[in-house]
Amino acid sequence: MFQMGPRTILTCAAAMAASAAVSGGAVCADPRTSPARQTALIDTSDAGSLPARLRRQVVDYPTSERPGTIVIDTPNTYLYLVIGGGQAIRYGIGVGREGFTWSGVRMVDRKTEWPDWFPPAEMLARQPYLPRFMAGGPGNPLGARAMYLGGTEYRIHGTNAPSTIGKHVSSGCIRMLNEDVVDLYSRVGIGAKVVVLPMVRTSEAGEPSVVKNAIWNTIAGGINASGLY
Repeated sequence: MFQMGPRTILTCAAAMAASAAVSGGAVCADPRTSPARQTALIDTSDAGSLPARLRRQVVDYPTSERPGTIVIDTPNTYLYLVIGGGQAIRYGIGVGREGFTWSGVRMVDRKTEWPDWFPPAEMLARQPYLPRFMAGGPGNPLGARAMYLGGTEYRIHGTNAPSTIGKHVSSGCIRMLNEDVVDLYSRVGIGAKVVVLPMVRTSEAGEPSVVKNAIWNTIAGGINASGLY
């Protein structure tokens, strides 16, 4: 999902200690004041620093998936939202690092604006210095929006580390620029199908290879995870 530096951890810890009585818990940053305030907290300049291929754009994407389906092209770090007519909106994403990639079919079962973050036990075991809780806000590693994938600990979410887009760095979650995840969030409803393709290289257009088609037959009904969180 993310990695935090010591300075970020200490800043958060200080804020948590200073505001433990707010809303029944500690808060690092809470933008949940008004829609205008929330919008102002989303940096829209990050996309300009990305390579052209990772910027949000409509592309040709012939597929049998229905409009509204999300397809995660893990090796090429793309997320496609199928819009029909042989096209999709393509977003650049960050995906799981080695040992933390997964594949399968799931559905969006929950959506949250400025999500709070509770590191799972497995992540805390690997990184015990992490906070046990961080309230939603611009400093939160889950970013401006999160879409939770049913039956898993994974989610599609924003990020406070835009330089990681296009890289294999997370613990299994799919991360996006905040402005991109806000755009996707507005287009996707509860129950949307999410297809996560395995770590098999595709063409630039995202078309599955023969090998991928063979692998896809083995995962179409479930999930194949090489690492959790």
